[in-house]
Amino acid sequence: MSTAPPSESARKLAQQTRERFVGAMDAAIVTAAQAVRDRLMTLANEVATAREMQEHRDNLVAYRSAESGWVSLARAQWRKALGAGNAAGASTMHSLRLELVGDEVVENNILSSRLALALQDKANFELNDLRLRVQHLEGKADLDGRDVLKPEFLAKLLVEQWLAAGMSRQLWTQVQSLLHVQLGEAALRAYKDANAFLVEHGVMPEIDLKRLVRRPGAAAASGSAPLGGSFAGTPATGSMSMTASTAAAAHWRAHGGAVHEIPPGMAGFAPAAIGVRPSGPLAPPGLGADAAAAGQGASPLAMARQRAQGVLLSLRRFVGAAMGGAGEAVFGAAAPALGGTGGGGGAAAGAASPAFMAAIADAGAAYQAGSSVYVVGTDVAGGAAAVQRSAAELRRRSNELKRQAPTTADKATVEIVALMFQAILAEERIPFSARVWFARLQMPVLRVAIAEPEFFGTLQHPARMLIDRMGSVVMGFDAAAISGSALEGEIRRVVQVIEQYPETGQRVFKLVYDEFVAFLNKYLTQGDATKKLMSVAQQVEQKETMAIQYTIELRKMLNDMPVRDEIREFLFKVWAEVLALAALKYGGQDEQTATLKRVASELVWAASAKPNRSDRARVIQELPKLLQRLRQGMELLGVTGAPQEEHIKTIGKTLSDAFMSKTAAIPSAQIEAMASRLANLEEVVQDDNGTELPMDTGSVELLLGVDADSIEVVANTGAKVTEDMLAWAHELQVGNWFMLDHNGRASQVQFVWRSERKHLHLFAAPDGRKFLIQAGRLAAYLQAGLLVPAEEETLTVRATREALAKLDANPERLLS
Repeated sequence: MSTAPPSESARKLAQQTRERFVGAMDAAIVTAAQAVRDRLMTLANEVATAREMQEHRDNLVAYRSAESGWVSLARAQWRKALGAGNAAGASTMHSLRLELVGDEVVENNILSSRLALALQDKANFELNDLRLRVQHLEGKADLDGRDVLKPEFLAKLLVEQWLAAGMSRQLWTQVQSLLHVQLGEAALRAYKDANAFLVEHGVMPEIDLKRLVRRPGAAAASGSAPLGGSFAGTPATGSMSMTASTAAAAHWRAHGGAVHEIPPGMAGFAPAAIGVRPSGPLAPPGLGADAAAAGQGASPLAMARQRAQGVLLSLRRFVGAAMGGAGEAVFGAAAPALGGTGGGGGAAAGAASPAFMAAIADAGAAYQAGSSVYVVGTDVAGGAAAVQRSAAELRRRSNELKRQAPTTADKATVEIVALMFQAILAEERIPFSARVWFARLQMPVLRVAIAEPEFFGTLQHPARMLIDRMGSVVMGFDAAAISGSALEGEIRRVVQVIEQYPETGQRVFKLVYDEFVAFLNKYLTQGDATKKLMSVAQQVEQKETMAIQYTIELRKMLNDMPVRDEIREFLFKVWAEVLALAALKYGGQDEQTATLKRVASELVWAASAKPNRSDRARVIQELPKLLQRLRQGMELLGVTGAPQEEHIKTIGKTLSDAFMSKTAAIPSAQIEAMASRLANLEEVVQDDNGTELPMDTGSVELLLGVDADSIEVVANTGAKVTEDMLAWAHELQVGNWFMLDHNGRASQVQFVWRSERKHLHLFAAPDGRKFLIQAGRLAAYLQAGLLVPAEEETLTVRATREALAKLDANPERLLS
């Protein structure tokens, strides 16, 4: 691609961006190292078996002795990468190429690729935006393989320096989930900051989707790269004989490359079940070495991702064995060793033949024009027939495109995408009408797969994410429920938008993905009963969060005051909730709320010693009003009858002691300061401190008087859960289906809503029952296997696995 050389100011701005990014991640390395030390110290102090306790102590000792070395080495190499240290980057990226290498190198690549994937997973879209902006500044088709902005560069560096500092891979696996979280969050902030820096300097303030639409001929004429494309090398031309293809595939299988099916119900235990590593160096990590590594303390979420990455890598290795060097053009020569992280290398921008891309567009338009006859209703026989006709027509057009494919890489890509969509269309759990709309995505996805090789290398490609998200939602509905619904209408709209802008690649998929997620958040909560429940739950969360914060602030106020324990306990346990509920119901600055705030300072004053006559007279005069307001506040909270009288009795005894100067005196200045702070309490409380909320069905009923018969409130019990499980709970996607085993009753439920502060999660069953589950309890259910995803694999990963199985059985079809 010929482009004008970048100006000196543009090069300088790009370098400043890299320096800011390196500086941010340099600080993140130090923070991550501290977090690892804290985690290991926590584990070392936990009570466990003698063997585990000794292992935790050994890990802590090993890390302490090597921590400073790892940090200093990593930071030095990271800083060096900005300048003359590019040679290190070259070796780093070279080691990511797929070659016959030793087991240690493979294991190291697995560790670094997992970390790279975690960074990409967290900051995928920010990274893609930054990549486009830097490419714009430097006039390049893509970032260099040694660029510090690439996640795999930092990941490889950190793993290499970890081992160089004398620590083991086993120790890394013990803390890798923490490192993924720590460095992923830091990377997201760093990429956001870099984008903001460039936008401030006028570099592509808006990445406009429509402006980036290019017809194939126009793109070729202008020399513009397809949006988001990042390729490396020109695909090999010519062809390969079927005999050679078959022999290569047989060689791949002989080295442990055969596809292994996971028995139904065993997917969650697959790493332990099939963790024996085949003898050959090409054993797919997702099915061999990686599976064994996955069993070393990884969470189910991490194991599922590793299995999915293994499927992508197995496909890459199969195609590489079958096609040799030409296989690199399918995936991109610089794709990472474990599933890729997107944004990596691929073929040169001009590699996608404009004529072939036009042929795909024509095939898609022709199929689109004739697909109206396939739109079906709820009739099972008619629906099955429509899907079969649709699949046959797509197979026919795929065969035609294979004959027109200019390279073996294009031919293989057509076949792999066709097999994936065959698997999707054969998925009986997807309603017929939805499958027909999914079929219309085959040609747009094929365009993306040819133009953007990272489609086969990353689970986070927007096209995959969109299909997976739509598939996970519709799998829980029958044909009658979805036919003619708003959900079907949204899927239709999404497909039509993609068909309207086929040349924009992953950009249009990202756009409609975000819109589909926004639609789901409304669609799944549109019922009046659900809306009312969400409103109640949201207010419960706000009320309990404020109560916790008010308690914290009251403790601070009374920290230096000689207040009786009885009064402290009443203010902390009762009055803080009264203030929270009043602030929620009336508003923080409402007169009713302000009156209840003053009660707290008046009570503290009344409970202090009254040595002089004027103070005693004032108490006698104001006591009836004070007690009346105390009762009003407790009634607002629902504390009535005997419990209320018990509180009044305790308070009355303390006030009597104060009247006779049997309590400590409190200076009036402190009382006034407390009253002033209470009046403006909302200005000092934090939004949320992550503390678990006390909640039960009564809280829901109390707040707005809602009948909670149809809602099961599953509150926290204090059960100990791991951070991995809490992270999994926070990552559940709205719309996904699960099997919930609650109180011995199994139910299929859909995740429909998460509260603003992520404390509460709402699941709905088809029979109308709803489950409001707190975050801690949700993590406990996931940990105990009481809440299990209905699908162990996403739709595209399962489709890839099935496509690979067919290629493994019949490798000649790849290029036939």
